[in-house]
Amino acid sequence: MKHKKFGYVRVSSKDQNEERQIQNVKNLGIEERDIFIDKESGKNMERENYKMLKRLVRTGDTIVFDSLTRLGRNMNDTLEEFRYYEKHKVNLQFIKEPYIN
Repeated sequence: MKHKKFGYVRVSSKDQNEERQIQNVKNLGIEERDIFIDKESGKNMERENYKMLKRLVRTGDTIVFDSLTRLGRNMNDTLEEFRYYEKHKVNLQFIKEPYIN
């Protein structure tokens, strides 16, 4: 089974433009249909499209974020997400923080 790469893009409000993040993710070969976008605060881990992506990914898949801050804004919540993905063997990639990958 082939592992998939997904992109996740988040802006904090509907007024902000997500195009730069989308382009950064697409530059890594991720197709638009595999990019999930939310327009709400990173303090809320119950974001609709993020939850959908989290249910969709499988062992060996990769989620690409433009930046660590796109995953979340709260340190404890973000660490919990790292632990979840580590347990399920899902890779996380951060374009602006490659030292975390």
